[in-house]
Parts: sequence; C-alpha cells; structure tokens
Amino acid sequence: MTVFTVSPVVLETPGRPVDLQLKVSAPTEGADLPILLLSHGQGYSNHLSSLNGYAPLANHWAEQGFVVLQPTHLSSRSLNLPATTPGAPLFWRERAEDMSAILDRLDEVEKAVPQLQNRWNRTKVAVVGHSMGGHTASLLLGMRTEDTSLKDERIKAGVLLGSTGRGDAVTDVVKENYSFMQSTDFSAMTTPALVVAGDADASAHLTTMGPDWHADPYHLAPGEKVLLTLFGAEHGFGGVSGYDVAETTDENPQRVADVQRLTTAYLRTQLHGTNDWDTVEITDGRVESKG
Repeated sequence: MTVFTVSPVVLETPGRPVDLQLKVSAPTEGADLPILLLSHGQGYSNHLSSLNGYAPLANHWAEQGFVVLQPTHLSSRSLNLPATTPGAPLFWRERAEDMSAILDRLDEVEKAVPQLQNRWNRTKVAVVGHSMGGHTASLLLGMRTEDTSLKDERIKAGVLLGSTGRGDAVTDVVKENYSFMQSTDFSAMTTPALVVAGDADASAHLTTMGPDWHADPYHLAPGEKVLLTLFGAEHGFGGVSGYDVAETTDENPQRVADVQRLTTAYLRTQLHGTNDWDTVEITDGRVESKG
C-alpha cells in the first residue's frame, strides 16, 4: 500500500521548552485507520531519537493500514536541551505527557494533515515504544513510576520492544543518573500488551539481571499480556530504529521483518478484533501468554 508522510506537524505548547513536533505516516487509501503512537528510544545517534527515526517500523505499519504518529520527545539528542532543563536528561514524565497531548489535539493534527479527514478511527489507539520508549509506553498502559500514574484510558493496547524492567535490578549507573527507574511498579499495568524481548539483549549498562529484565513487563503486570522472545536478538532487534544504523549490534533484515510482521498481527488483533495473531508463524522465537 502506498503511504504518505507529513513532517513536522507542530503543536504549539506554551510552557514546554520547545513546541511539540511530530511526524505523521499513513496509507493513501482506506478508512477506519487505527492510530499508533510511536515513542522513540535514546541511543547514540542524533536523529534516530526523534520523529526522524524508526522508519523500518513506521513505514511498514503505515503500509499495513495504520496512522503512525511519532513525536520528538524532549530527551531527543536532536534538541540538545541544556542539562539544567527540568526533567532532563530523560524527561520520563514529559515523554508520556507528549502522547496524551497528541490524543487531546487530534483535531489540530487533522487540520495540518487534511488527508486524514473521515479516514482514521480515533477510538482505535495503541502505543508502541522501543527501549526508553518502552518505558514511556508502559506508563501510558498503567505502569507507575515515583508513585505517579500517567495511564491514558484512550489507549487500548501496547507493544513494548526491549523495554525497561524492575527497579531492584538496575545498575549503579542507573541508580545515580536515572533514579526514577528504581521505583518502577507494574502492578496496575492492566492494558493488553505485547512484550518483545531478545534473549541476547543483556543491556549491561542498565541492568544486572541480563536479558530476562526486558520480560518483566510481562511477568510483573496483570491482565492480558503476550511475551514474544526472539532468539539471538539484541537491543536493536536487527535494526528497527533505522535503515543501516551503525549502532545496531545485531543487524539482521529478517529479524526486522519478523518484528514488523508479528507486531502488525498483534495490533490488528487488538484494534480490529481479527484473528491475525492466532495464525502467525514464529520460527526464531517463542511465545507465552496470560490473561
């Protein structure tokens, strides 16, 4: 399916250090299009952690009939905000607030992108996040941090890619620099979610627990959850953050294709009520489910 993109869509946001910018990717045809909020991770590159990243996922999902909305969070290296900015460096609270603000202002997005008029379904909303974006998505699904809930009831499902886990298994570096991660609480994360973890994603800079840490959102959260463990996958899942990205440690086009195919099947099942997920074939991974 042919797609189009509009970028940047700028939402004026008084009180925010910079206005909220997002990229819109959508198919040129079709109606009843679900909305995917895509939260970027961090990493070393300047622009993958922005609305310009994650093209392998955003393009694919748009081709498959979704409207993908990608904001540039305040944590993006592309903004290079001063370290003294309140919330820096990761802006965990503000990242989740960005997503809810976008849902609050869909009329403005549609005005900027009139090709969406009468074509998208504002009741069919999911959030997808990779790495730190997974933390953001988890907050919107009901995870609590620092005893704060940022759950958005408009979001019906989520996909967490290499997301963050329990707070008592983080490294000293995390304790010293990102202390908010120590208070992670999944006990109220009841929204359905697909948790995608790589069995080679040790993330030694974040956790002392090894790859199992990224499966915590499945094991520790209640409700309907699916855990997809991909064999041999490291934190980049073959290269989901961009095409031919140098910081991908496990470059594998087939693994990226598997992530595209499997996440699409899950999202269709959750948002359209299809049986796509029930019929998927998984050759390089395993699946567990509960709820």
